[in-house]
Amino acid sequence: MVFSPVQMEALVSALPYAEIILSILLIVGIVLQQRGATLGGAFGGDNFASTFYKRRGAEKFLFNATIGIAVLLVLAAVANFLLANP
Repeated sequence: MVFSPVQMEALVSALPYAEIILSILLIVGIVLQQRGATLGGAFGGDNFASTFYKRRGAEKFLFNATIGIAVLLVLAAVANFLLANP
């Protein structure tokens, strides 16, 4: 698929906005996963038995969606770097 110069310019100008939206979604996804976590748990002072459990339902969806958003953010950043620097 070959893009015209006008389409390529539109894509290059839209990528930074896509990166901003994806980064905000990634932050929200990570913060929503931190339910009940204390400051000690963030630095490894938590009970290790409570960290190993099977994700189910909405928690599993949120976890997988966060991974997907992170991958999309990396791809958008790489595309922006490659397209903006010819």
